[in-house]
Amino acid sequence: MNLKDLQVGERGRITGLMPGEKYYRQKLLSMGLIPGTVIQLARIAPLGDPIEIEVRGYALSLRRDEAQVLQIEKV
Repeated sequence: MNLKDLQVGERGRITGLMPGEKYYRQKLLSMGLIPGTVIQLARIAPLGDPIEIEVRGYALSLRRDEAQVLQIEKV
């Protein structure tokens, strides 16, 4: 599953990253979005983009299509 399957307030654990552009995957990893990390979907903008997640004690905003790179499982 991926981030679009979570509702606001739900938590998920990152299980991996989808294949894609190496630079962007590296950027996500450097922001702390590594496999095993628990994230929470904090809010979604009124038009659906961007979304805000809480990870490792800070809030991170990502575009919805960019966030789809994350593979997660519900916690």
